Amino acid sequence: MAILKYAVVLLMIVLGCIHNTVEASFSEEPKVIRVDGKVLCQDCTQGWNEWIHGARPIKGGKVSVTCMDERRRVVYYGSDLTDEMGQFDLTINKYTIHGRELQANGCSVRLVSSPDATCNVLTDFAGGRSGVKLQRPNLVYRDLVKYTLGPFYYTTPMCEEPDTHDDGKGHNY
Repeated sequence: MAILKYAVVLLMIVLGCIHNTVEASFSEEPKVIRVDGKVLCQDCTQGWNEWIHGARPIKGGKVSVTCMDERRRVVYYGSDLTDEMGQFDLTINKYTIHGRELQANGCSVRLVSSPDATCNVLTDFAGGRSGVKLQRPNLVYRDLVKYTLGPFYYTTPMCEEPDTHDDGKGHNY
């Protein structure tokens, strides 16, 4: 009988530990924000099919993330270079060095530069030139919140549209 009481007490302790561990893992706030995506080159001089489906990855393209606080001050800046597949992967610590929590909706990701001289004109396809705010994560799991963006595109200098402005009188300059 004493062995049975000991086994019941031991079982209650183990179940209590499991419950506390499971509860702690679900109640912890994510500590890392990851942002990934792809950077490609689109050549407008190709036929429609090649232009739409024939984009090639850009290796060494720079992508940045800037996070602002509620007073519009920069609290985080980071960047990453794309790999041979044109993929980038930014990892952001959700807490600043001062212990303040970053708000993902205050972060914006954008294209910075392309090392490819034949394909280095920023486009705003998927918001690459103007920047994309982090809004809806693709994954929230344990200590990770993940966003997948893009693809972002560069294009060739031949495809760049000139900046023209209409003066209201039908004259462009």
